[in-house]
Order: sequence, then C-alpha cells, then structure tokens
Amino acid sequence: MKWIEVQIETTTELEEMVVNFMYDVGVKGLAIEDPNDILAFQQSEEDWDFIDPCLINQDYEGIIIKGYFPEDDNIMDKIELIRDGIERNPYPGIGKVLGKVTTTEVHERDWAESWKKYYKPSKIGNNIVIKPTWEEYQGGDGDIVIELDPGMAFGTGTHETTIMCIEALESYVNPGQLVYDIGCGSGILSIVAAKLGAKKVVGVDLDNTCIRVSRENISLNGVENLVDVKKGNLLDVLDGEADIIVSNIIDGVIVGMVEDGTVKKSLVSDGVFIASGIVNDKVAWVEEKLKENGFKILEAKKIKDWACIVSRME
Repeated sequence: MKWIEVQIETTTELEEMVVNFMYDVGVKGLAIEDPNDILAFQQSEEDWDFIDPCLINQDYEGIIIKGYFPEDDNIMDKIELIRDGIERNPYPGIGKVLGKVTTTEVHERDWAESWKKYYKPSKIGNNIVIKPTWEEYQGGDGDIVIELDPGMAFGTGTHETTIMCIEALESYVNPGQLVYDIGCGSGILSIVAAKLGAKKVVGVDLDNTCIRVSRENISLNGVENLVDVKKGNLLDVLDGEADIIVSNIIDGVIVGMVEDGTVKKSLVSDGVFIASGIVNDKVAWVEEKLKENGFKILEAKKIKDWACIVSRME
C-alpha cells in the first residue's frame, strides 16, 4: 500500500498546534523528530544500541513532524488543505504560519520499519512493560510484559497520553470487569486491561489498519479469548454497560461523547471513565463538561503538554 508522507518543519512552541491540526484533517499516523531529544538520549543512562546519525545531523534546527495519509482519490485535496492551514495562511490567534510543508510517497513497509530505531522496552507504572517484538528483555518479578508491534497503527506505549492511560488502568482495573477501549489504535490499552485481569475487553476503531494491527497484537499476547475488536464509530457499535471506558483520542471527541450521553449510557452506575489525548489548556473545559453531565473527577494527571482525566459516574 502506498502512503503520502507530509513533512512539516516547525518549532517546539508550535508543535501542539500542528499536531492538533493534523489530527483534525484525519492523519493516520504521526512521527515527531526533535534533534534535542535524540541528543538527550545519547547522554542518558539508557543503553541505546543505535541512533541513526541522520536524525542528529539534519539541517533544520527546529522539529520535524511527519504525518501519513493513504494514497486515495482525495489525497491532493487533503494536501492543499494542509498547505493552506500550515504554510499559506497565518494561524488564528498567533498571526503567523505554522511551518513549511513537503510531501513524499512512501510504502507501508518503509514507514513501518523506519521508526523502530527509536523504540525500546519501557516500564510504565508499577508493573507494565511494553516490549517491541524485535527486542530482548529480561523481565523482573511481577512484570506484566506486553509484546507489541504497532506497524502503521497508533500506540507504541511511549506517548504521554498512552502512558497515563496505562497507569490509570493499573490503578482502576479489577479482576472480572468489562472494559471498553475506544479508539484502540494498536490494541495496547486493550491488552493491558486484559493482562490486569479484566474478564472481557472490547476495542473499537474506525480505521482498518488499526483493526488489523490490534488483532495481530492481541493474538501475539495470547489474549484472544478476552479481547474483541470491532470496527465502528466510537461507542455506537457497543451494547451493554462496561465497568471502565478508556479513550485515548482528542479532547473535542471526548467532550462530544460526554455531551451526547453515549459515555453515560455505556457505563455501569459507578463506572470509571479514563479520558486522555487532552491538551493542557483544555483540561478545565473537559472537567467542566464531565461535571455538567453527572461525572465526579477522581484525578487529573499531566505529563508535558498532555493530560489524562479519570472520572466516575455519580
């Protein structure tokens, strides 16, 4: 399958705006290259076997955000929309353009392989270890190891929003519960919930690649009997009430599900809603909407520019 890579040269200060814009236009995958991060990794205590010199020696001094779109009949219109929003017109509120746009045609295999140089085993929370399938890892006592190959799907476990969701699941999942994972991406949160003792997990995504990759990772981790994956729009394809709903999407979609009542009708009376993908300046707004619709805020955690809000139905 052919994909179009849209590369945006921008700055750290504008990263959040560019990322949000790309989500709004339907990006199917994102990679962010920041030379400062790579240099920091070189100086850290972590044992990195290899870092591509090209990532350090790139000519551009800011950051590079790469978005990926399937090549289809509408791709040229989408690229024009991105050029208008990123490099041609001043962004509302800041009075300047967000960056410079270039495009390249790539094949799925090329992209799926290229980012692996960044991805190493990582421990999250108390016991969860996310291990790429191609890496070796010697687990410790009590470790719950999740084997993962994200392929073209979202969700390596290394993004702040995913980390916070995993930590919340570790705190709130109890044996025997039903968990819904809305926007399941690579299936990582569904697998974590199953490994933590959920009796049943249902993941939902609208993207065919995410559905396929989720099912592959679920099989890889041996939880096929516990986790089901459905294609559909958010909670629309689900029947019944879950004990926990976890959704790592974007704040606007989260608020939409809260306001239209689909979260409430899909939870048991004291069910827990774990919502992430929320930018920091939208936390108060999301919390307000949750409270207005019958939820009590249990906790709100922030890592860098992102937040995760855990709430319970009152």
